[in-house]
Amino acid sequence: MKQVTVRGLRLEYRDFPASVAGRPPLLLLHEGLGSVAMWRHFPERLAAATGCRVVVWSRAGYGGSEPHPAPRTPRYMHVEAEEMLPGLIDALGIERPLLVGHSDGGSIALLFAGAFPEVPRGVAVLAPHEFVEPQTLAGIRAARTIWESTDWPARLARYHADPARVFADWNDTWLAPEFAAWNIEDCLDRIRCPVLAIQGEDDEYATMRQIEVIAERVPGAELLKLPACGHSPQRDAEAAVLDALAGFAARL
Repeated sequence: MKQVTVRGLRLEYRDFPASVAGRPPLLLLHEGLGSVAMWRHFPERLAAATGCRVVVWSRAGYGGSEPHPAPRTPRYMHVEAEEMLPGLIDALGIERPLLVGHSDGGSIALLFAGAFPEVPRGVAVLAPHEFVEPQTLAGIRAARTIWESTDWPARLARYHADPARVFADWNDTWLAPEFAAWNIEDCLDRIRCPVLAIQGEDDEYATMRQIEVIAERVPGAELLKLPACGHSPQRDAEAAVLDALAGFAARL
């Protein structure tokens, strides 16, 4: 695992080199409970499938990355998109990346593409969120029950230095009354790069409306709806996702 300092915080990352010249570098953004390690073998397999350089990192407070000193607010994804992600791209010397984001990471990728439309070569999102749905809140409430009644804290501790804070930051923020109005649909209108949006038909945290709104507001956006697939397409339908991302990267 390598380390890089972004806005005074030490972040962990892994970097898989390109095997095909001329392909865009891929920058992976993890979910709300994710980290470098929780991607498992997917980044390495993605590098092999696309021929691209693949960089995967843990946001501040996740995995072994140093945490933000301040408490999380409902604008935490805006902070990641507008401050931390540009800092990481500059620190690692990444030019015109293809952003690949899962869940919260997908939302951050969309926010970044809307704020800096000239930077990304493309954006691919897996089960992203643009607004809060009843199904999302129901899934997050269910997750709290599982957290409190099973060995999930011990299992999450394999991947994070402070699993209790990781869970509380995610769960408490999404269930806070002030977060109910969170909506980033307006950023979609400012995106100028190609977009691929992937979602499972059995997503336990969202309806298909989350990616359909992308197609309505981003001209030319591609949608891929996967049967028998939940909120983690890269695990539930890995082969289909790798194939889709390889084709998308090659077209770029």
